[in-house]
Amino acid sequence: MTPQVGEAAPPFTLPDASGQSISLGDFAGQRVVVYFYPKDDTPGCTKEASGFRDAWSLFEKHNIKVLGISKDPASSHTKFIDKYQLPFTLLTDAEPCPVAQAYGSYGVKAFMGRKYTGMFRHTFVVDPQGRLEKVYTKVKADAMASQILSDLDLN
Repeated sequence: MTPQVGEAAPPFTLPDASGQSISLGDFAGQRVVVYFYPKDDTPGCTKEASGFRDAWSLFEKHNIKVLGISKDPASSHTKFIDKYQLPFTLLTDAEPCPVAQAYGSYGVKAFMGRKYTGMFRHTFVVDPQGRLEKVYTKVKADAMASQILSDLDLN
């Protein structure tokens, strides 16, 4: 089940591309965008990541951290970050993806007439007090970053 606006964001600690442990709690007092995506360097995921990269100056200006989470290993994240010059952190939530499950962002879903088990494209904005400020379960990959900025009235 997907957590709702106003609820406490499920806590987590996951490794980044260099193997360093990153916790949601490390960003207490700051807004954090936590976005789940299926796979590094695929068309939709690249559009989504590039959107955050292209709007990075606005996220930085408003002191908003961005954490992308997929089940891909660190080596894949490193290549993805380098290839697209991504300025934010990517984290690995390895199978069975307990963090994505806590956010209702992993499981079985129908896709193009077939069942798919994996990471769903969901995005969450965590407020400085650690509560969910925005929840997006119908994400348009190429517009997510700008939608968040618009919804938070930060353009």
